[in-house]
Amino acid sequence: MEALRKQIITPIGQKLFEIYELLYNHFGPQHWWPGETPFEIAVGAILTQNTAWKNVEKAIANLKKANLLDPWQLYSLPLSALAELIRPAGFFNLKAKRLKNFLAFLCEKYNGSLERMFEEETEALRQKLLGVPGIGPETADSILLYAGNKPTFVVDTYTKRIFTRHGLISEEDDYEQIRLFFMEHLPEDISLFNEYHALIVALGKNYCRPKPQCHKCVLKDI
Repeated sequence: MEALRKQIITPIGQKLFEIYELLYNHFGPQHWWPGETPFEIAVGAILTQNTAWKNVEKAIANLKKANLLDPWQLYSLPLSALAELIRPAGFFNLKAKRLKNFLAFLCEKYNGSLERMFEEETEALRQKLLGVPGIGPETADSILLYAGNKPTFVVDTYTKRIFTRHGLISEEDDYEQIRLFFMEHLPEDISLFNEYHALIVALGKNYCRPKPQCHKCVLKDI
């Protein structure tokens, strides 16, 4: 951590890193994102929209059991069959369409190769992913960071809640403003971005809830 700390040049960056260290020392490494392959991680990033991860695991288990967790196999699968397999993830008809849109993008532009897709420059690829119907900023950044090891910061509801309460961002800030806030003040380090987002989720689930548990929060002293 000391090497990362030395790269920080702004007071806000120092504050952000102080929060990171407190979270890391309290929760420990989170080992995100769960998945055996980059493709599985990308699929999971799409299926986890508006549902708990345990439901995504069931959907992915169905795909594995059917030996279909492969870009071309899923691309060729009828939409109705895909929807049925991912039913545990909720909103399965909508998510099947979104997954199909991503598969069409991957197979038609990159011959089904995530390696080829991730060879593109990060921001250029991010803009292309955002052009895929059903792929929003959080999903795109999750695919880039967790499946592609690309340096981008993932923002979610927990991020906005926590850092608004700490006065570091405002309620009016949108997704992109918050993402750039972290990227401008922290070292461009993939492992840091990965771990920080996971630790933010841990804090949001355990302490910084809609009704906050400030009296026992790991950040209560700051």
